[in-house]
Amino acid sequence: MTALFALATSLLWGLADFGGGLLARRTPALTVVVVSQTIAAAVLGVIVVATGGWSEAGPRLWFAFAAGLVGPVALICFYKALALGPMGVVSPLGTVGVAVPVGVGLFFGERPGLVQVAGIAVAVVGVVLAGGPQLRGAPVQRRAILLTLIAAFGFGTVFALIAEASTTVTGLFLALFVQRVTNVAVGGAALYAAVRRGMPALPADGFPWAALPTLAFVGLADVAANGTYAIAARLGPVTVAAVLASLYPVVTALAARGFLSERLRTVQAAGAGLALVGTLLLATG
Repeated sequence: MTALFALATSLLWGLADFGGGLLARRTPALTVVVVSQTIAAAVLGVIVVATGGWSEAGPRLWFAFAAGLVGPVALICFYKALALGPMGVVSPLGTVGVAVPVGVGLFFGERPGLVQVAGIAVAVVGVVLAGGPQLRGAPVQRRAILLTLIAAFGFGTVFALIAEASTTVTGLFLALFVQRVTNVAVGGAALYAAVRRGMPALPADGFPWAALPTLAFVGLADVAANGTYAIAARLGPVTVAAVLASLYPVVTALAARGFLSERLRTVQAAGAGLALVGTLLLATG
């Protein structure tokens, strides 16, 4: 079951990234983050009230609050790194954040078997290759590398924090709600600061109402991915759950191939194949 929920996390995050990337072509990325997370927070608020999730409030919510603080910072750093480019280096490098939850799992005594260790190694290499690493061309700015590593560490930290934020399903709803409200507060503050510096918050033609369903999907898919990851980390080894959940760049690449007819480079196709092999090794190990 750990593998099933972790793979669901990859699917949801991969599709959310794909949708968010499409939206960010016309709408500022910060606005996409704030609006999509606001929708997710509103839906979660209704669920928390309906399920009585407030009764699960306790010290573990601090993990959710911390995840909500770290997440937007990681996203902002990642978007800035992508803007500096080249994306062929920045995107796959962002997956190294998986080292954080894997390290936490090892620190607390998890010891994956030999087959699972091989699966972790194969899957991580596959994810990096699936991102289409740019091996030649324009040099990479040191600032882009630094921002990407900060983002990767942030994403990995969110993985580790959200896994500790609750012990029950209703408590998980409350934890995800707290995380999203914090996301909106931090992202909103960043957006306000950016607007004060002269960055437009909306496209020239105003709020993209036609894109509202996609914005809702991005926000809800992201929050669902956090939920399925938390469940995966609870059901089995964090080392396995974190690596399988980090396969989302493969999903994003395949979605671009399917919906935008973007052709996969040979290295990306090979990476997707290795990621699949690594997944099988982890699931059967």
